[in-house]
Amino acid sequence: MGLTLATLYEFYRLTFKARVRPQYLYGLVLGAIIFAVNYLFAIGKLGIYIFLGLIPLVISVFIIELFRNHQKPMHNIGYTLLGLLYIAFPFSLLNYFALSYSSYRIGFQTHLLLGFFILIWANDTGAYILGTSIGRNKMFPRISPKKSWEGLIGGIFSTLLTAWILSLFFIEVSLFHWIAIGLITAVMGVFGDLVESMFKRSIGVKDSGKFLPGHGGFLDRFDCILLSAPIVFVYLEMMMLI
Repeated sequence: MGLTLATLYEFYRLTFKARVRPQYLYGLVLGAIIFAVNYLFAIGKLGIYIFLGLIPLVISVFIIELFRNHQKPMHNIGYTLLGLLYIAFPFSLLNYFALSYSSYRIGFQTHLLLGFFILIWANDTGAYILGTSIGRNKMFPRISPKKSWEGLIGGIFSTLLTAWILSLFFIEVSLFHWIAIGLITAVMGVFGDLVESMFKRSIGVKDSGKFLPGHGGFLDRFDCILLSAPIVFVYLEMMMLI
């Protein structure tokens, strides 16, 4: 949860540069609640009805804005909710990667969560190596001048290779599913990086923060997760792996 709130706070802080004033304190509270609700549901402590309680909490964002004397009220509402959808929601889904929920048994599954992060790192590494060495054809130069199609291919190759290696150690998940998860991670991870670059360009910043000197902030480090985690979660649910 700490990582979720740190990334969410960084996102809200960046929106100030766009002269927007999101409800960042209430947004952080909602982010913590979303994470906690998904955790409790994942371990089987609460039923699906608990998600109904999120509806009035989210609607409250609109009502609270009525009492704030800020310009661009709809922008404030939009960025407040965007932070929850873009950051809190994907991070909260990681609970299901590690926890299986059942009426009778609760299990901890490190292989899915650990494997997912290893695939993310493998994708970043492969894309960087091939992109910096032979990258010539740019994907979206107006958004990210350094992203190339060669880097995308390198990321996919290294991710699929890593997925095969993971299938040898984490045999609870079949090779087919590891390959599928790796492919989703590689493709959506690139889009996650591009979307974060698009956000930073829209507000005129290079790095999202200074969490790691020379490497940027939380958003810079975890942007690949924000789009890939929800799609991998959908795949896992469809395949009944969690």
